Order: sequence, then structure tokens, then C-alpha cells
Amino acid sequence: MPGILLGDEFPNFEADTTVGRIKFHDFLGSSWGILFSHPRDFTPVCTTELACAAKLTDEFKKRGVKMIALSIDSVEDHKAWSKDVMSVSSAADKDLPFPIIADDKRELSVKLGMLDPDERDKDGMPLTARCVFVVGPDKKLKLSILYPATTGRNFDELLRVIDSLQLTAQKKVATPVDWKPGDKVMVIPSLSEAEAANLFPNGVTTKEAAGFTRSRDFATSETSGNTRS
Repeated sequence: MPGILLGDEFPNFEADTTVGRIKFHDFLGSSWGILFSHPRDFTPVCTTELACAAKLTDEFKKRGVKMIALSIDSVEDHKAWSKDVMSVSSAADKDLPFPIIADDKRELSVKLGMLDPDERDKDGMPLTARCVFVVGPDKKLKLSILYPATTGRNFDELLRVIDSLQLTAQKKVATPVDWKPGDKVMVIPSLSEAEAANLFPNGVTTKEAAGFTRSRDFATSETSGNTRS
């Protein structure tokens, strides 16, 4: 992403939102955070996305993740549109469970590289793309994904990558293709045999694989679900 790379400290910006003015780091506190932008309020794809995010709020909370959305619309538009979002989410009697940032001057969108040059409003100004930033409790960028305005996101996939990020932040492991919680994982190659034995007392299973040096052999644990690579 232009302006911020993985491992960089995420900017501690101030912004007006549907819950008042916030300072981003204070908003996050000690939590993980997911900041996601959408092109425009009152549009069909964006409405389905935020409705899905609203339905999954409890799943994000279980993981200690605070959500916050953003687009170039005003706070007033956000508040009015939120009613449509909650109606689509089948919870019309409830408020949107996360705030939306108003970036009507596009200052934050430019700073974070969130604009889609191919999607423009009636005045020819670029709209925000469908960006996703996952920020850790240390306020550093852990993951970024950029979708064009024409492609809606998969929020189940966002939950999956957060599960992976949180696991790998706590354990010296990596997650393989299509990994889901409960699946086998891989011990990082830099871990020595002694360290692996200490961290994973249930043991690991090493597998020889063509094209890999011995230090990168795959290994799985039958009891703990750990895999050495």
C-alpha cells in the first residue's frame, strides 16, 4: 500500500465519525483493529458488505478486534445509511455496532493510499477502494488487502486471516494454504530442534519433501496440530 507498509506503525490520525471525533490509537486501546473502507454510502455492494460485518460483530469481538469503517461521505450520510445497513442485516431495531469515519475531504484516504483511480463520483473525484488494514495491539500494520470498488469482500476470510495473525503472533508457527483454526500448522524454520521440543512437548512429525532442504522439512504433530517446516 502506498504510504504504509507491513510492520510500520499505523498513523495515529484524528477523524470525525458516527460516534464523535476519535484518535485512532485511543480508539483501539489494547485491542486488535480492522479499518476497512468502502466507495460510497447508499450503494448496493457497500450495503451488503457492512451488513455482513454487522452480523459478524460478535465473531470479531471474540477475537478482541475492534472494527471501524471509512468512506468519503459525511457523518450525516453515514448515520442515515446505517439504518439501511442494519435493515439488510435483519437488525433494523439496532444501531450499527461499529463507527464509520467521514473522510469527505479525502485527506485520510490519500494518506493511506485508499483511493481507486478507476472509480469516480459525478464530479470526477476518485472514490475510496475496498481497503482492509489489520492493526495489532502494538499499533503496527499486520495485514493489508486492496480490492477494487467493483469487488465485494469476503468477511469470513478476514476472520480466517485474523485467526492466523493472532496465532502466529503468539506461537512460533506459520499457517499453510487454506488453513483454518484447528488445522495443522508449521513450525518456523529458524526454530531449532531443541526449541521445537520445548515449545511443542507433544512432538512434531517431520516429513521429507522434494525441493526442500532438511531445515525446511515439513512436520506435523498428531496431538497438538503443529507442523514443522
